[in-house]
Amino acid sequence: VQLQASGGGLVQAGGSLRLSCVASGRTFGVYAWFRQAPGKEREFVAASIWRGGRTNYADSVKGRSTISRDNRNNTMYLKIYSLKPDDTAVYYCAAHSRDNTLYTRQTEYTYWGQGTQVTVSS
Repeated sequence: VQLQASGGGLVQAGGSLRLSCVASGRTFGVYAWFRQAPGKEREFVAASIWRGGRTNYADSVKGRSTISRDNRNNTMYLKIYSLKPDDTAVYYCAAHSRDNTLYTRQTEYTYWGQGTQVTVSS
């Protein structure tokens, strides 16, 4: 499985951004987004079941983000609204096929994209 993330960039605070991640190679049960800010550990952002249904969001983005996917294009998305400087980080897409658990620990995910930089200016 290969995951290819894109869509990052420089955005002003208050703006929005949609990240994309194209998956190839196989299907999986759960997909997710993580992020890593400079000097900090990688943290969970959001996760969802690929076939649809349950979602889980970190408190830091809950209410201003949406995780989704397009089955036709095998692409997952993360849109974040009302961006803040604290959202500045490298964003990674991830996936696993173990079950339908929306894990928040990065060690539970088998497949990872290369990361895309998001910078929010104040």
